[in-house]
Amino acid sequence: MKVALVNGSPHKNGCTYTALTEVAKTLNEERIDTEIFWIGNKPVGGCIACKSCIKTGNCVFDDSVNEFRKIAQQCDGFIFGTPVHYGAASGNMTAFMDRLFYSDLCGRNNETFYMKPAACVISARRAGTTATFDQINKYFTIQEMPIVSSRYWNMVHGVTPEQIKQDGAKAEEVVEDKEGLHTMRVLGRNMAFMLKCKEVALKNGIEMPKRETPVFTNFIR
Repeated sequence: MKVALVNGSPHKNGCTYTALTEVAKTLNEERIDTEIFWIGNKPVGGCIACKSCIKTGNCVFDDSVNEFRKIAQQCDGFIFGTPVHYGAASGNMTAFMDRLFYSDLCGRNNETFYMKPAACVISARRAGTTATFDQINKYFTIQEMPIVSSRYWNMVHGVTPEQIKQDGAKAEEVVEDKEGLHTMRVLGRNMAFMLKCKEVALKNGIEMPKRETPVFTNFIR
């Protein structure tokens, strides 16, 4: 089994990456393979509602979105990590997830993500974490992805990676987010448990939920 962890920060090895590596390390200890995918620091354009994905199954913009989809198709679970920018997920991460999930839902009947466990990890200096946590979780609920929880909301606080994982002699001089890292480890173990339970269920004849044709309505007077 394999979990893909998406780093939505413009910093490849920053605070978001530090949190994701703590989750990945725990997953590896539970014999779950992992891969961290960085969306990069070049601008990621948003969805332009061209509907090309309905015909092709891919986003019309052939960038990190389509690149990651190929990886995701071989994965069993997902962790999406983002820093907080102005009380929300980073602009690149929002555009990335909008296009990734919309194109898969419309063009592939959500085959890449259907019933695969997912969670998000939020990194911030101070505030905006819970609003961003709610924002990212909405992607999972519309894609029929079971959300994996931890013992607290999945967030870490700090300005630099050292502030998040600092445990040296001068720890009193920095923000030492031991609880945040503990939350990441619990998340990793809970994700591993969910994946193992799903594997056992399928091996023992428990079928996936029956799917029916979606019904679309509009809010009208």
